[in-house]
Amino acid sequence: MAIYRYRIYREDRFIWEVYLDKNEYDLAKEYCKGDPVKIDKVMSKQADDLFKKEKYEESAVIYAQTHSSFEEIALKFLVAEQEAALRKFLLKKLAGLRSQDKTQITMIVMWLLEIFLNELGVLRTAGKQTTQEYVNLQKEFRSLLKEPRIKDCVSNNRSAVYSLMSSHGDEENLIYFTNLMKDFEKVIQYHLQHKNYRAALGVLIEHSRPELFYQFSPALMQTNPKEIVDAWIAQDYRLNPVQLIPALVQYDSSKDPRQGSEAIRYLEYCVNKMRVKDQAIHNYLLTLYARLQEKDKLMTYLQQQDEIDVPYDQKYALRLCSELEGFERACVHIYTTMGLYEEAVDLALKVDVELGKQNACRPEDNDDLKKKLWLKIAKHVVKEKNDIKRAMEFLQECDLIKIEDILPFFPDFVTIDHFKDAICSSLQEYNQHIEGLKEEMEVATQNTQEIRAETQTFRNKFSVVTAQEKCASCNYPIMGRSFYLFPCKHVFHSVCMIAEVLPHLSPTKQNRVSEIQRQLSAFVGQEDSVSISSTSLMSAAVSTKDRLNAELDDLVASECLYCGDIMIRSIDVPFLNMSEYSSVLQSWE
Repeated sequence: MAIYRYRIYREDRFIWEVYLDKNEYDLAKEYCKGDPVKIDKVMSKQADDLFKKEKYEESAVIYAQTHSSFEEIALKFLVAEQEAALRKFLLKKLAGLRSQDKTQITMIVMWLLEIFLNELGVLRTAGKQTTQEYVNLQKEFRSLLKEPRIKDCVSNNRSAVYSLMSSHGDEENLIYFTNLMKDFEKVIQYHLQHKNYRAALGVLIEHSRPELFYQFSPALMQTNPKEIVDAWIAQDYRLNPVQLIPALVQYDSSKDPRQGSEAIRYLEYCVNKMRVKDQAIHNYLLTLYARLQEKDKLMTYLQQQDEIDVPYDQKYALRLCSELEGFERACVHIYTTMGLYEEAVDLALKVDVELGKQNACRPEDNDDLKKKLWLKIAKHVVKEKNDIKRAMEFLQECDLIKIEDILPFFPDFVTIDHFKDAICSSLQEYNQHIEGLKEEMEVATQNTQEIRAETQTFRNKFSVVTAQEKCASCNYPIMGRSFYLFPCKHVFHSVCMIAEVLPHLSPTKQNRVSEIQRQLSAFVGQEDSVSISSTSLMSAAVSTKDRLNAELDDLVASECLYCGDIMIRSIDVPFLNMSEYSSVLQSWE
């Protein structure tokens, strides 16, 4: 018989299993001494135990902390139809994932969204939208969506989230999600697809993004024309009216007669308030006026526009108004704006003689054209209206036409009483005109006689030049060379006078002076070579020379260089040319 000595070593290392068998899980975990493998076994058994006792949500929390198969645990809750517990399990699992585990995060998030939407849908179907349970679940769901990690995930998979929410018909959360993602385009599209036009308009107005207005205005113009136009006007200069034209052209009176009037209202705001000059806007406003038979508004618009810088396409406007009945006045105005006064008067006479008279007065600086237009009106009144008395009244309205101008329009046989007064008045005017001409002729004759007398007196006038007199230009003695003496007592050598005056003459006159000087020089050579016996040739040469000298005098000596217009015109001419300025400045230094 032997004696053994028992040495105790880590006596408590298996105690956790003892407590685990007794289902005392807290003590079991305590004796695991931090061993993760042992702790995982304890928690797995604890979770299984809770699941068997149908404490599903508690078991879900513990399952999520174990390394048990994710698929098996999830399947257990699905089989047991415990979506709330499954939701808790997934949330707990999601919290334990790292940011790098994007695939697992995406899978769990999408599954969680499906569970939340399903639970909310069940409660809505049961009519429990107002219960605290629904409110709490909704709050939890939205809090989940706002978590930064979850928000990034759903943002990257927003198309799948939109499809998921749409499949559940959860309009409230779909709108919340699109607003959370700032994806207002989706919100508006959703409202339009469900024909909730006022809600779509509300989102559009709330966020006031021009690109959204341009995209969705065509659809809203067909359903809510007044409201969308009010929104456009409220946006004012933030919207470009040209980019709203696709919405404005959605005009269809069979669907909603307000569309046309509301489009006109906005275009009038653009033209009158925003002062838009874009031709497309003005052309379409004209088109709507014409289509809706807004004749008065059309005329008011045309009369308000600048006739020089016309903002609309005149040819288009003319063609548009010509194709419709009742727009003749508009056509007349457009003709005058284009400067086609004859066409304007011709068309105006088909409408109203007074309208024709108004347009006949439009050409301001062309009396010949104005007279022609008035004669058109007179001819129309006489031949078409057979109203001779009215035609006579035109003589008082327009000073350009006389009785003899309109007499050819009268019938061959007409009672003279209709225009007796006009003939007498015309004859009296002619008599006064003739008397005036006679007076003018007498005055002209008297002036001619006075000029002749002055000319004769001037020919006999003389001045005395002393031998000491000097040229006002070169300051050399005047004697010894030909010179010019002016009544102001200034005297110049002929050569000096020509040299001084020549720069102030026009190029044509300068060329003529040079040509005369050349011819006079030629005569000097001929006089030396011609024999004394050639008397007739000498006489002709002297006559030509005198004529050339007279012409030269007229060109260069018609006035004193210092006392005439040349000196006045040169008052603002610098003393130095710009080309000489630098050299003169350097010489002064």
